[in-house]
Amino acid sequence: MTTILFWDIDGTLLTTGRAGIFALEDAARDIIGKEIDLSKLNTAGATDCLLASQILELGGITPDDAKIDQLLQVYGEYLPQNLTRKQGKILEGVKEILSYLHPNRNDVVSLLLTGNTSVGAKAKLTHYGLDNYFNFTQGGFSDKLADRKAIARQALTSAQELVGEINLEKVYVIGDTPHDISCCQAIGAKSIAVATGSYRLEELQQHNPWWAIPSLPTPDVFTKKIGLGNV
Repeated sequence: MTTILFWDIDGTLLTTGRAGIFALEDAARDIIGKEIDLSKLNTAGATDCLLASQILELGGITPDDAKIDQLLQVYGEYLPQNLTRKQGKILEGVKEILSYLHPNRNDVVSLLLTGNTSVGAKAKLTHYGLDNYFNFTQGGFSDKLADRKAIARQALTSAQELVGEINLEKVYVIGDTPHDISCCQAIGAKSIAVATGSYRLEELQQHNPWWAIPSLPTPDVFTKKIGLGNV
């Protein structure tokens, strides 16, 4: 049975230094018609659809699906150029684990389960050189969904279409916020909580993840914990 790893992006795989805020401000200016300061916007664990709705409301516009789609489309166009404005990085252990697992093994699949749109996810992972490890047409994204639990269900369905029958005992959601833990629990998977984002380890432990760690460990420790034998 294939092991499925669902990865969050921001605070888990990488940090952009909140460079995406610049792209959201650019998109808000174009769609709303005025400058909106989003520097205090709380983005931890939030989905792009939800953020777009909040931004429209800040600009005095009643959010609907068309306006949200429009804002997110423009945001995706602005994002690549704005990623250079902050000094982001790939987070500890990420590259080592991904490069160890893929393409060395055929018994594990990594997919994205993220609050980013698929376009935003591809822009970020491409900028930091992680795009070769993921497929941006499969997984769970916030292209149309604002709720993380709905995104998790989308991701699980996508994984089933990809590999067939799935044993939930071999499905893991790796993320850095309580939102990642709760969406994981909603689909009956095992949550791996990493304190590499804005939440401390103690805060994450309060939400009862399957495994809570300060950061991703070495590949051998990681694979042993999730029940993968040696290659």
